[in-house]
Amino acid sequence: MNATITAIGGFVPTSILSNETISETVDTTVEWIEKRTGIKERRLATSKDQATSNLACAAIENLLENYDVDRKEIDCVLLATTTPDHLLTPTSSKVCEISGLTNAFGLDLNAACSGFLYALEMATTMIESGRYKKIIVVGADKMSSIVDYEDRNTCILFGDGAGAVLLEKTELGYGMMKSILRTDGSGTSALLVPAGGSKFPATMGTIVNRDHYIKQEGAFVFKKAVESMSSVSQDVLASNDLSVKDIDWVVPHQANLRIINAVSESLNIGIEKVKVNIERYGNTTSATIPLCLWDFAADFKQGQNILITTFGAGFSWGATCIKWGVMRKRLPAKSSKND
Repeated sequence: MNATITAIGGFVPTSILSNETISETVDTTVEWIEKRTGIKERRLATSKDQATSNLACAAIENLLENYDVDRKEIDCVLLATTTPDHLLTPTSSKVCEISGLTNAFGLDLNAACSGFLYALEMATTMIESGRYKKIIVVGADKMSSIVDYEDRNTCILFGDGAGAVLLEKTELGYGMMKSILRTDGSGTSALLVPAGGSKFPATMGTIVNRDHYIKQEGAFVFKKAVESMSSVSQDVLASNDLSVKDIDWVVPHQANLRIINAVSESLNIGIEKVKVNIERYGNTTSATIPLCLWDFAADFKQGQNILITTFGAGFSWGATCIKWGVMRKRLPAKSSKND
């Protein structure tokens, strides 16, 4: 018995933050942003009722509306997020309530940009154990809530969004293969939000110092991301008895187009096989992988091998392979992607 993806949903807010707008508020240019990151625009959840839970629920609803899925049969919701609605009270609890998943239990996971892959691995083992049949894995982040729009180095990078997949059991030769996940806590200070947790609770000083926003050592993170994603991808291919020639598609974390291109070159995989949507969404952290799967789902064919690789704060990184399986019946569309 194996676990396989049978349905996909996604959601991005309608509000667009362009490079032109950013260049009017901080010392940068449209050309510099696009050249250094590959990002042309990003989506922001500007409405007061668009917390991370709402983004996640919109992605789940998109999945449920477009595929033949009975929400009462969902056993569990694993929500990967860096930006929970609250520090206390899991965001997944609210997601289960809003989405009407009355028979599911919810669990939040935080592994930053690697969160969705970590959650996918957890869901896979839960399915393979035989104790659970249907699990929804969601990656959702409202990064605009922790971005300092006066910091030219980070405000250009991040956007808001959510993606979701339904994982089910299968006895066919498809689905999730072996994964490799890694963590290195020595990289914590290179990419973090310093204040707001138990180590540095909110004070007037942390607010004045803008310590509740993302701080990043860009050059160091860039180098570590390329090295880690390339290495772990090679390792996971070997663990699954696959070669680069066996891979049909690569779905990388969408942090920076230069990172994506460097990893592709390191693996000797043509860029035409690499799925990229960073130019439209920016870095949506936990949501980048499922949003890529959602955007390009029509390109994935039964039996194809897909390599997923990611890197994020923590440092956290990893890779997995999927032999694409049989998707559920698709229903007539009820709404557009951005409703």
